[in-house]
Amino acid sequence: MHVSIVMWDLKKSEATVESLREYLRDYAVDAYSTLDGMRLKAWFSDAERQLWGAVYLWDRPDQMPGLFSVSRVIELIGYPPTSVGGFALEATAEGKSVHETLSGLGVALEGDPL
Repeated sequence: MHVSIVMWDLKKSEATVESLREYLRDYAVDAYSTLDGMRLKAWFSDAERQLWGAVYLWDRPDQMPGLFSVSRVIELIGYPPTSVGGFALEATAEGKSVHETLSGLGVALEGDPL
């Protein structure tokens, strides 16, 4: 398996972490759930520093270019990612969690994290 990490510094964009949460709710979560070969996409943010990004887990490295195939985020932000990386997955571990599944978790879908 392979990992992609993509991140934007939003300081030069009209888009904000808060506005991009709407994109997740209204489009992106469902759209990315249809990608072949993508095992997981986890979006992350830092609203105070206006950073936005995602971590992807792919079956094979040749599927990694698919990360932009359903995306509208470049259009919303106005420029390509500030940082993009692709890596071989070395290992995984799943700990004991109160959550049975990762689907549906996150501030954009659940509301205020506090």
